[in-house]
Amino acid sequence: MPRPVMLGIVGDSGSGKTTITRGLVRVLGEDQVTHFCTDDYHRYDRRQRAERDITPLDPECNHLDILAQHLGHLRGKDPIMRPTYQHSDGTFGAPEYMTPARFVVAEGLLGFHNRELSESFDVRVYLDPPEDLRRHWKVQRDCSRRGYTTDQVLAEIDRREPDSERWIRPQRHHADLVVSFRRAESEDQEHLDCQLTLCDSLPHPDLSGVVDEGGDGLVWSEKPGAMELYVPGRLPAGRASEIEEAIWEKMHFARHLREERLGEFTIGTDLHRSDSLAVVQLLILYHLVTARAVVSLGGSSTREFDVSSLNELIAEGGHSPL
Repeated sequence: MPRPVMLGIVGDSGSGKTTITRGLVRVLGEDQVTHFCTDDYHRYDRRQRAERDITPLDPECNHLDILAQHLGHLRGKDPIMRPTYQHSDGTFGAPEYMTPARFVVAEGLLGFHNRELSESFDVRVYLDPPEDLRRHWKVQRDCSRRGYTTDQVLAEIDRREPDSERWIRPQRHHADLVVSFRRAESEDQEHLDCQLTLCDSLPHPDLSGVVDEGGDGLVWSEKPGAMELYVPGRLPAGRASEIEEAIWEKMHFARHLREERLGEFTIGTDLHRSDSLAVVQLLILYHLVTARAVVSLGGSSTREFDVSSLNELIAEGGHSPL
């Protein structure tokens, strides 16, 4: 069996990592994905951090050497004993035995902190929302799910700001995709705009043929070392579907995955859907299934493989790599 495909999703606390990940796991199938949060590798519990006046964003507050070792084991198809951190009370639980599935998804604060960690991943995604939106999301989450008051959450954000600037934000330079959701004209979270930076460290699908620059707010543009796709939160009917169809056309071998919907998220207990979120998740999915196909065909990664002829190679082989 080929090695698992490794996805790293990094961003500051409350940046939307779990929202992005949840949809990907649902589409790929929970039995096909080994998913964990790198918060499990904190060195100190909540009380110990307070005593030492250190935040979880500081690399010294995390066992990054063990995380790198475990990522290497998972990539090599070996099981690990994963530590567990419990956000409900800020303590550690019993370690869990974990085996790698076809896909391994690690989300957290410091996954791209150094070269060893970064190079563990086939696909690297950094979430970079504006600070006002991230603060809103973090307050919304921590107050509803983790028992904090609004004042406590905002005070903690302010306390962590120097570490965010020093340790978290520089990791965007190690990403293959940088995702920045932004408020549109309204506060409606179903219609957030999104700016996607597609760095040339991976071969991305060419969407220029379906994105008419300046026509309906969709913009496909080139910048040094990357392409940028701007997706407005409010698209004319059918335009998001056209973009999604263009991406699906690049991966015929994975069309069976279309049975599940992308772009869904929850606010409280209410289910919502965002077209811009669906496009982001589909682009990440494209890279995951493409990497899976490359590995199944004997390649080391999509960084060193001509993916333009991938569909033809799979057709010649006579079976789906998924």
